[in-house]
Amino acid sequence: MPSRLSFPCDMHALRALCHDLPAPDMAADTAITRHDSQLTKPPGSLGQLEALARWAGQWQRTDRPRAERVDIIVFAGNHGVTAQGVTPWPTDVTRQMVTNFRNGGAAINQIARVASARLHVIEVMDLHPTADFTQAPAMDEATFLQAVTTGMRAVRPGTDLLCLGEMGIGNTTPAAAMAAALFGGGGAKWAGRGTGLDEAGVRHKAQVIDRALARHAAGLTDPLAIAHHVGGHELAAIMGAAIAARYLDIPVLVDGYICTAALAPLHLLHPQGLAHTWLAHCSAEGGHAHLARELGMRPLLDLGLRLGEGSGAGLAIPLVRAAIGCLCGMATFAQAEVSARE
Repeated sequence: MPSRLSFPCDMHALRALCHDLPAPDMAADTAITRHDSQLTKPPGSLGQLEALARWAGQWQRTDRPRAERVDIIVFAGNHGVTAQGVTPWPTDVTRQMVTNFRNGGAAINQIARVASARLHVIEVMDLHPTADFTQAPAMDEATFLQAVTTGMRAVRPGTDLLCLGEMGIGNTTPAAAMAAALFGGGGAKWAGRGTGLDEAGVRHKAQVIDRALARHAAGLTDPLAIAHHVGGHELAAIMGAAIAARYLDIPVLVDGYICTAALAPLHLLHPQGLAHTWLAHCSAEGGHAHLARELGMRPLLDLGLRLGEGSGAGLAIPLVRAAIGCLCGMATFAQAEVSARE
């Protein structure tokens, strides 16, 4: 790995990594813009595809980006806060779904196959649950750093495009708690139905979040403190993977609510902390649209998904490939002997 990327030994080192993120390659961006202006199409006619191609080139640091080696990483974790009745599903389902992923039986397996992407599933902290954050911090600093490092180590140098996903029964609760702690508004603004709560269940979930925020108020001093007090193992790993991708020149497609919440601390720690990421889709989970607006992220897709697993990120892979294909494969006006605009 490049010498600039190191695995943090303490919270100070992690903050330093987050504050010193590499900038995009604007020379590559200029070259892509110049080349795009010569292609056989009206300027700007491919809309967001043109922006996607520039984004890929900026972070791969080339005017000829690629999307051949694509990885989908699903980080799995369990949560002690499920003891508070925030989900109708037993926590055993997390491990059972990990087995399903490895046996090829989940939705993300089919999406990865269709997208010709490599799927990796990682059980963070061996699926031992976090503490119930209504009673204690979800993680101490050492455990949080271990989970972040797990995510960092999962990213393979040489990957062209990384898709981040998750699996964890109850994990919309820490996602909502992180959003509430980072941006305000309380549990009622950020809690949603998750994997099937009714209206009473959503109200209870919001109350659980508010109790946790009140309990930890004195410790929620910065974005990383929020992440280890009310986050989760897989959320920490997702953030670690995004940090590593930034240092390894890999653009990142972000999945739904949980992944977006996991990365939100980077936005507050660095003004361009999420510039190497692109939100793949807007989840049907109510808080996701609010969170995307807070982060200034514009989703590529809006398909009513609320599955997780990296499913939305996987579905966006062909869009990135199409954007890069148009940039690198289209003829210029001169090559095609087509008259250019006067």
